[in-house]
Amino acid sequence: MSQPVTEPAVRNALSSFQDPETGRSAAQLGQVHQIQLRDGNISVTLGLTTWAAPLWNEIRDELSALLKSRFPDQAVEVDVEEHRRPAEPSGQLGLTAKSVIVVGAGKGGVGKSSIASYLACGLARAGAKVGLMDADVYGPSVPHLFGINETPQLVEGKIQPVEIAGVKILSMGLLVPPGEAVIWRGPMLHSALTQFVRDTAWGDLDYLVVDMPPGTGDVAISLSQLLTVTGAVVVCTPQDVALLDATKAINMFRKLQIELLGMVENMSFFLCPTCSTRHEIFGSGGAKQRAFEMEVPLLGEVPLDTQLRILGDEGRVFASFDHAPTREYLESIPRTLVSNLVRARRSRPVMPTLPLL
Repeated sequence: MSQPVTEPAVRNALSSFQDPETGRSAAQLGQVHQIQLRDGNISVTLGLTTWAAPLWNEIRDELSALLKSRFPDQAVEVDVEEHRRPAEPSGQLGLTAKSVIVVGAGKGGVGKSSIASYLACGLARAGAKVGLMDADVYGPSVPHLFGINETPQLVEGKIQPVEIAGVKILSMGLLVPPGEAVIWRGPMLHSALTQFVRDTAWGDLDYLVVDMPPGTGDVAISLSQLLTVTGAVVVCTPQDVALLDATKAINMFRKLQIELLGMVENMSFFLCPTCSTRHEIFGSGGAKQRAFEMEVPLLGEVPLDTQLRILGDEGRVFASFDHAPTREYLESIPRTLVSNLVRARRSRPVMPTLPLL
């Protein structure tokens, strides 16, 4: 026998539903914006922060299933809208980012900058507030991938990132003349990265994606000192030699006590543009097996696709999500990343939430 349908009963059913960002009760946090009961229909409006934007559709379905299980005789409609919380003071040298994701690789040439760009664009397309810091100071590729060459402006002593496709971008490639080599020692690198963090007007971000230089050098150490890093994503390709270098990157992050959020296998297979046949040129399953061996989640795979290469060369990497054959591969990476973050937060014990007065 189903329980009577009243607003208190619906609100009680929602009390166990956790806000994905905080892991606390969404109802107690005031994120149940509206409940309407009318003619056998339950209508709920749930407020979620843009941090969780890549999962809004999944959360809508999850909440609908919860309510249908409690009130099987009712039609259920769930809408999601943005829930705004007051900005909290940042402890990260003036940068306010809820999550800082560094993207690294053990060697060059595996498409690390492309993956960092796809991740940033995917999060932004979903509705999150995103910054992309190109910390690959010796070989900055992000400006070329996004087709930008204007020098960032300085306003009231703060560097203004260049914004394109909803992503705020800062790169050494925008601060030095094109083609000029950056020949710096460790202290100069640390100073430049400090400016990228402390003296840049990033604003309030849900995610700051950091494109790291390849290898295990000074930049990783400097960033671990400058930022509270949420975790790292390691990019590799299927070949054994690339997987060996990816292992080095994973071990470096672990020594720096940076959590491994996952691996992405780039150039995973060739997707034929005429017949859509999958050709595994560099082998198959290498990253999945290595991720399993090292207890690192596999976030996804990105095909070797002609159109992705063209869009990157043309400075339109943000348009890669409009390419139908690869769209799902690209969208699944930020979605899986955020889903893993949510799962980790929900598994941790949280402090009790006081009811709102």
